[in-house]
Amino acid sequence: MTDDPVTTLADLRVVVDRIEGRSVCGLRPGDSFTVTRSSELRLPDGGHFCLYALAAVLPLLPARQRALDPDDWLARDCEVACPDPEERLVMRIESGDVRAHRTDDLT
Repeated sequence: MTDDPVTTLADLRVVVDRIEGRSVCGLRPGDSFTVTRSSELRLPDGGHFCLYALAAVLPLLPARQRALDPDDWLARDCEVACPDPEERLVMRIESGDVRAHRTDDLT
């Protein structure tokens, strides 16, 4: 009998840190979503998140869920900007609890 392979992933929270321009997407500082397991995105009840801001941060999330070398830029830099140049919305990626998951159960 063999042990199932396990993958360790951190839960993440993406928070609107600040808006330095004019807000047109309806987000405000403090708005957020969480990512759990390998692919579950959760919004607070009644919450929303701008698709363009989401598109900017999505490519970074799988790497941030995993343990990174302390010298990796992504381990040190947790801010992501929305691509809208007039809005200048800046999000912060926060790492949460680290959990072990059966690798076969993940996407």
